[in-house]
Amino acid sequence: MEQSLPWVCIPGFMLDETLWNDLVSYLPKQQPICHGSLTDGDTISTIADSIVRHAPERFVLLGFSLGGYVARSIAARYPQRVAGLVLIATSLRDDTPAQRKAKIDTLDIQRHLRFRGIGRIAIVKTLRPDNNNNETLINRIRAMSERLGFGELEKQSILDRSTPVGQEISCPTLIVAGEQDQMRSMEEFQELQHFIPQAQSIVIANSGHMIPLEQPEKLAQTIQKWLQKNLLSDTYDC
Repeated sequence: MEQSLPWVCIPGFMLDETLWNDLVSYLPKQQPICHGSLTDGDTISTIADSIVRHAPERFVLLGFSLGGYVARSIAARYPQRVAGLVLIATSLRDDTPAQRKAKIDTLDIQRHLRFRGIGRIAIVKTLRPDNNNNETLINRIRAMSERLGFGELEKQSILDRSTPVGQEISCPTLIVAGEQDQMRSMEEFQELQHFIPQAQSIVIANSGHMIPLEQPEKLAQTIQKWLQKNLLSDTYDC
């Protein structure tokens, strides 16, 4: 059966594949969806390699937040596999020394406690202001992190996010930012634009960092429209 290229979707920090459920609900039923996980590997490159090993031969790659770092690694190292790249609410920047120390200090405290998922204060920072008391959404994010567990929190917190020297992205690329994102600044959005000169970009209104959860319909429409305009005559047999 001939279908459009599959999408390989990579979630963000302490999030799992259910991050994409709402977005998928707004896609045509025949759109193939594959999920990449951040759990297989202890560096950006080894996680990238694991995802590619389990991916279709050719695909459109979506990376959200931390998943965007992995997606860039895949696109740079496996250009023949990636037909198009969508970077959502992500950045080029590594952690600053202060950010890294804060993460390590937090891990040291939580190591002696029962891990019940990411805390409410941290989750609220990822949402647009009018979702600060959206208990359904907050609990959904917390549950994803609780399912992944403390070991995964420890690994993801200390990942080296620095961009390798010479990394180049050659495929068609779309960069998506949330208008009310408190986690990633417009300066970071612009840095990505300069880093990938061929990239097109869009800012989605009425969304914080969690674009796939706060604006899934708009995100789905944006990606589909971009793909129709910029790619893809490629098909594959399922």
